[in-house]
Amino acid sequence: MTASLFGDDTPGADGAGSVDFVPRHAGAPLAARMRPQTLDEVVGQGHLLGPGTPLRRLIDGAGAASVILYGPPGTGKTTIASLVSGATGRRFEALSALSSGVKEVRGVIEVARRRLRDGEQTVLFIDEVHRFSKSQQDALLAAVENRIVLLVAATTENPSFAVVSPLLSRSLVLALQPLEPDQIGQLLDRALVDPRGYGGALTIADEARDHIVRLSGGDARRALTALEAAADLTAGAGESEITLARVEASIDTAAVRYDRDGDQHYDVISAFIKSIRGSDVDAALHYLARMITAGEDPRFIARRLVVHASEDIGMADPTALQVATAAAQAVQLIGMPEGRLALAQATIHLATAPKSPGVVAAIGAAMADVAAGKAGAVPPALRDGHYPGAKLIGSAQGYVYPHDHTGGVVPQQYPPDELVGTDYYQPTDHGFEREIGPRVSRLRSIVRRR
Repeated sequence: MTASLFGDDTPGADGAGSVDFVPRHAGAPLAARMRPQTLDEVVGQGHLLGPGTPLRRLIDGAGAASVILYGPPGTGKTTIASLVSGATGRRFEALSALSSGVKEVRGVIEVARRRLRDGEQTVLFIDEVHRFSKSQQDALLAAVENRIVLLVAATTENPSFAVVSPLLSRSLVLALQPLEPDQIGQLLDRALVDPRGYGGALTIADEARDHIVRLSGGDARRALTALEAAADLTAGAGESEITLARVEASIDTAAVRYDRDGDQHYDVISAFIKSIRGSDVDAALHYLARMITAGEDPRFIARRLVVHASEDIGMADPTALQVATAAAQAVQLIGMPEGRLALAQATIHLATAPKSPGVVAAIGAAMADVAAGKAGAVPPALRDGHYPGAKLIGSAQGYVYPHDHTGGVVPQQYPPDELVGTDYYQPTDHGFEREIGPRVSRLRSIVRRR
């Protein structure tokens, strides 16, 4: 018998579990009780659930492709699996990678093989498939390829790293996105009025609702769990309105005044960047924590760090851009809440790094000259010579190849005539620019024949 993920199995005639793994009883967690029972109840993931999409066809009972559902927690992976379980003419089996081994996988496949002889297809749902070892994943290959089972696997890890290549090539990888704030709000409102939830017995104050939405981070399960905790406190106190104080008390997180679409959004990110620019690492971490706690998009924070690395640090610490870019990639790869560590590391690095406005000043001055019309002809020696007739018009003639000379730097005109001798980049004496400044002067002297 296969183990249910969330409830008891009801043995079928062949001894295998016919799984209804979504508990609907009153004592089940709110998030489980409110799990959509039909496609119409699903909120979000419209890019995957539109008419004719592989996932929609699978839910409708017409699709035949195995899928790997990849996305952050609380975005609907298990919900989609439960909808597939209701597809007409299919049996549903569920395995958890936390408690199942190769033996359990092979047992399900053997049962599915017998069913297929009777014309009945089996859908196999594997939660947290990234926790399966290589041998466990390999045990699925033949059954998936021969469609003995239709695999629906869920993972919060990047499938490119967490799933073996042969299994990956036999499945469609579908990426789920964090829910938008208005979608989280819609789920909260539904839970308050739906009989599966609170059936209209409770209401929620606007600021309390907004606080749960912010703290959810696009995770529906987290939002409904927070609502349930606050509702329990409210009902226990004999009250009918869930207040901000009840929400704070239930989840032990103070409300942060922060409007992602208003002044606070711009004020806090401005203070964050200015604190880094001012080398106040502690203030920078404070504003970072405020944004994370308030549910700011971590990708937005990461983008600002990448910009700041060049804008206010630049060549004073060339590694700053590498660190900021790595943090942005880490956030994209692992998501939140772990992504906060990469953001914090980048913030500390940038705040404590030497500062220089040299990059901004250099490109700004160069673009100002271009805008002013200083864009003369490219010197003939630098023009492209890889076409017939180039030599006849003097293109690429007289070019001196620097690597043929000692030191790799030779006197040669590179800018247009009207810009000869123009200095755009002005190194400071901060950090690495203390070393690069004299080098820039020497290079200019050689190149310009001074």
